[in-house]
Amino acid sequence: MTNAPYGELERHFARLSQVWDVIAMLHWDMAAMMPQGGAEARGEQLATLKVLAHEILTAAAMADLLAAAEGQMVDLDDWQRANLREMRRIWTHATAVTPELVAALSKASAACEMQWRRAKDESDFAAVLGPAKAVLELVREAAQAKGEALGCAPYDALLDEHEPGARAAEIDPVFNDLAEFLPGFLGEVLDHQASLPAPVPLEGPFDEDAQRRLCVELMKVVGFDFDHGRLDISHHPFCGGVAEDVRITTRYTTDDFMPAVMGVLHETGHALYEQGLPKTWRHQPVGQARGMALHESQSLLVEMQACRSREFITFMAPLLRRAFGGGGEAWEAENLYRLYTRVEPGMIRVDADEVTYPCHVIMRYRLEQAIIAGDLAFEDLPGAWNDALEGFLGLRPANDGEGCLQDIHWYDGAWGYFPTYSLGAMAAAQLFDAARRADADTMARLGKGDFTTVIAWLRDNVHAQGSRPTTLELLLAATGKPLDPGLYRKHLRDRYLGS
Repeated sequence: MTNAPYGELERHFARLSQVWDVIAMLHWDMAAMMPQGGAEARGEQLATLKVLAHEILTAAAMADLLAAAEGQMVDLDDWQRANLREMRRIWTHATAVTPELVAALSKASAACEMQWRRAKDESDFAAVLGPAKAVLELVREAAQAKGEALGCAPYDALLDEHEPGARAAEIDPVFNDLAEFLPGFLGEVLDHQASLPAPVPLEGPFDEDAQRRLCVELMKVVGFDFDHGRLDISHHPFCGGVAEDVRITTRYTTDDFMPAVMGVLHETGHALYEQGLPKTWRHQPVGQARGMALHESQSLLVEMQACRSREFITFMAPLLRRAFGGGGEAWEAENLYRLYTRVEPGMIRVDADEVTYPCHVIMRYRLEQAIIAGDLAFEDLPGAWNDALEGFLGLRPANDGEGCLQDIHWYDGAWGYFPTYSLGAMAAAQLFDAARRADADTMARLGKGDFTTVIAWLRDNVHAQGSRPTTLELLLAATGKPLDPGLYRKHLRDRYLGS
């Protein structure tokens, strides 16, 4: 006997997937290619498509189809049952909000993003305050409605959009513990670092075309498939597009090539996850990435765990010398390793070292909780941001461009996203530990630029699993335990106090 309602749901969700694919490509184009004058038209296009996607999800027949399919679960295999579970979650999010709210939020986010670009460049918070507050009010309205539908707090509903099942009550103690650990540990690291000879700085300028060629070469080393993806430039580095056509963006500066190189390797980790998802389930919810914590684990595993290792930097050193004509002590592998793992508190999250990065994330997590709850007015964000950063790192931004305007997320409507960065860092340490236990030669292979075994392990244990298991189930199956922050702290101690 077949489950006819379930089959009909698959057809609906396959159509929905195609609409979301088009939305993804339009977002990439808006960030990487579209001229400023196209913003209003693009906002209308995106709003129309998002309303269409919403209409597919909230069609009158969907509720009855879901109930009927759930009543015949015995006819489904494990993948189909997981797919049905994900369909229900997505449907619950969609039916909680009206088409009018979906359209309004889409238009407001697109308009605010374009205004943010100028405001960021000019460090002019006032220029984006009005559009940002308009986005925030719509986000709050959606969060309230979704929270009621999901039976959780509004902020938890926002978390759930990015990391299914995540709740602040579970994240708070983990982040509070990390926030207590980091200041003392940072002091230890800075003292240890000061006891060693200072690394020799690299002298630029570094040609942007040479940086791009190097980035492409390293992407190929890690395993990026250029038949199904490309590299471009945008204001804010990201990985977008669709599984068959993954779009990575970065930004270059002639003063320093490290941000572009490591940023591209970070985004390549995201891309490999997308390129490795189960093709059989490509246009179904169960075939999508599990959530943003696991997505961030893949980017941070590649960038932080693997590509900032002494072994890989030893492999990369001659590639850097060749790319930029470098020579002498500054370009030797050990000096490059110390430069690539140097801890130095700074203002900018995307350029932060591995030790201070969680401080940037926890700070944003607490600020956005306060803003969504109404405990912090958005117009007071610059001062609150500066106070928080000073409390964490002893630094105070000189302007809002290096302060509360540096990230696109809130201005693009992505609230509840930031905690997934540090949750992902913890998962990355745990997954990389398991991969190394599965193959004792992992680090030696990375020293030769050989990612085949570690990527194969990730393909089997993470990528190919799609959204069939929950995040917890995936971690248990792949590593033998739930998320273990202790492994993350051990990784930091081993790397930054071990030599």
